[in-house]
Amino acid sequence: MRLLVQDSPLAGFRYHAAAQVWRELRVGDVLELAREPDNPHDGNAVQVLWRGRVLGYVPRRENAALAWGLARGTPLRARISALAEHPNPARRVRFEVYVE
Repeated sequence: MRLLVQDSPLAGFRYHAAAQVWRELRVGDVLELAREPDNPHDGNAVQVLWRGRVLGYVPRRENAALAWGLARGTPLRARISALAEHPNPARRVRFEVYVE
């Protein structure tokens, strides 16, 4: 059984590896979430990784609860929930975070 925690767009698509690996990504691909507490722009920053490469981040307006959970060892899982060839990079990748 999975409990959906949130579904979010990927932030920072243009600035990280998502643009380079776009053609390899598939709906359902497993993602990793990693806290980045020393991020100078956001103390709650959570990286979204695919096969060890940073695709981008959980949006700032949606990252506080995930950062809190990760810091406390909550076994959060993530996967790609949607891909779209949209002119706006912020609408190309969506991912869901869940617990099993």
